[in-house]
Amino acid sequence: MPATDAHGVALRVVVLVVWRVLDTARATLGVEDYESYLRECVEAALARVPVVMPGGPRGAGDAAAEALTRLVTAEAAPVGLEVFSVQPLRAEYDPEIAAALHRRRIAALDAQHRASVLTSVVDSVEDTVTRLTMRGLVELDDYERKVLVKDLTVAFCAGRGETGP
Repeated sequence: MPATDAHGVALRVVVLVVWRVLDTARATLGVEDYESYLRECVEAALARVPVVMPGGPRGAGDAAAEALTRLVTAEAAPVGLEVFSVQPLRAEYDPEIAAALHRRRIAALDAQHRASVLTSVVDSVEDTVTRLTMRGLVELDDYERKVLVKDLTVAFCAGRGETGP
């Protein structure tokens, strides 16, 4: 069945509904097809209660199941149906959405890696320039310091880009 997660992203969900006909007369006369009616009740409840993806916060799946059960029970009772449990068994993103989320995750990891490399390079350049000047190995004016920083940055970045033999 279609559903959404806590962020409103579309999911496909397999739901286990444990129910029975409590009042045959009301179930038969109250709605045209009580099984279809129950399915619509579950779909409506899924539209109102966000489904928790596997590996989500502890207890959130139980809370979602309780909310779904409560909503479906309230809707089904007037037509003679008794609902014991509405439990999402499996949830997965639609294939298009899963691919987009995967690309977003990869891009975030790449950006994080680039930031980490940049921080490492900047720290290395700063340490090198500081050591050279503190030990008195070089005396640099502002222009020479900028040139050295630029050259060291290029050298460190080029060294990180090598793949090796």
